[in-house]
Amino acid sequence: MHKQTPRIIIFSGKGGVGKTTVAAATALRCAQRGLKTIVISVDIAHSLSDGFDLNTDLHDRNRGKPRQVCERLWLQEVDIQEELDRHWGEVSKYIAALFGSAGVTEVLADELAIIPGMEDVISLLYINQYFREKTYDVIVIDCAPTGESLRFIGMPSTLEWYIKKVFSLERNLMKVARPIAKKLTDIPIPEDSYFAAIKDLFVKLDGVDQVLLNRSVTTVRLVTNAEKMVVRETQRAFMYFCLYGLVVDAIVVNRLFPENLEDGYFKDWISTQKRGLEQIRQIFDPIPIRTVDILRDEVIGLDRLGEVATMVYGDADPSETFHQDTLYRIEQQNGDYVLTMKLPFVTKDYVDLFKEEEDLVVRIGSFKRHVFLPRALFNRKPGKAKLKDDLLCVTFPGSTSSGGN
Repeated sequence: MHKQTPRIIIFSGKGGVGKTTVAAATALRCAQRGLKTIVISVDIAHSLSDGFDLNTDLHDRNRGKPRQVCERLWLQEVDIQEELDRHWGEVSKYIAALFGSAGVTEVLADELAIIPGMEDVISLLYINQYFREKTYDVIVIDCAPTGESLRFIGMPSTLEWYIKKVFSLERNLMKVARPIAKKLTDIPIPEDSYFAAIKDLFVKLDGVDQVLLNRSVTTVRLVTNAEKMVVRETQRAFMYFCLYGLVVDAIVVNRLFPENLEDGYFKDWISTQKRGLEQIRQIFDPIPIRTVDILRDEVIGLDRLGEVATMVYGDADPSETFHQDTLYRIEQQNGDYVLTMKLPFVTKDYVDLFKEEEDLVVRIGSFKRHVFLPRALFNRKPGKAKLKDDLLCVTFPGSTSSGGN
């Protein structure tokens, strides 16, 4: 079985929730269903090999390349340092020289020359390459913890802005000013190789943002635990992925205690998890919620990963898209922000809105939803609200004065 267009599934979540395990289990089940699959670790602290119970030779020069786990399944833990030398060498050489001229020691200058986020760029290079070349049917991305994975998603647009707004101007200025500048200062001046390296990197990344935003290709699955603090971060991540325009097609609630332990030591945990699970269903409705019970032992090796895959997906195909709507959108209109949210099955006209810490609380009849607000809206009060065709539009005026319902 071969899909014409590769499928990309991104796994994100708070550190420690079992995100890597669920990503690995998903990749395994895709391969078992006949799809040529690769799971790529974007997290700089790789643990994919451990999940598959594979040995990693730190001295193996090919350790950052794809390696086969079993039939139709590969994993890749990108060797960031090796990739930076290959794709970013000319740029880091110049930046290190710049720091060196300021008196920074050579070792520290080399470290500072690695711009934060470059590991995300390297991962995007591979995603774009595999997608363009249709190397695999399914590309599973095991992201770093939530905050860093959001940086990963936003990187293409940041690079595009730099190339279109700054890069050409810098390069043209240097062509004219380099001979003069070299005579007037001891500060290192970037050579053409510096600009050529940046342009080459951009060319290789070109189009990856459209791939990530194509909802028939790419979806996000958030892994969480049924605990208040973890749910809160999952809600925050969900909103920001929506704002970036990505579709979250499933929430995986991991490590639930089986109810047969309710009379024992874990009864309070089970009660807490039940409340947490109910809260998750309310917050993320109508996104599909999939649950995973905690296993008797750590999840290592193909058999255990297969158990997790069965709990998450049952007989379903993990490469399918389980949900296609973006539930939230924020746009700027004449100095105001307008938050649009999809509220299926809600028909009552009267909308009650109020702020509660970082949340907007929406109440329509007996329906109530807490919506996490991004920083841009923290200091704004909700104004007018309009409900039409399952869409609620809430205006946040430019001033902090409240409008009305």
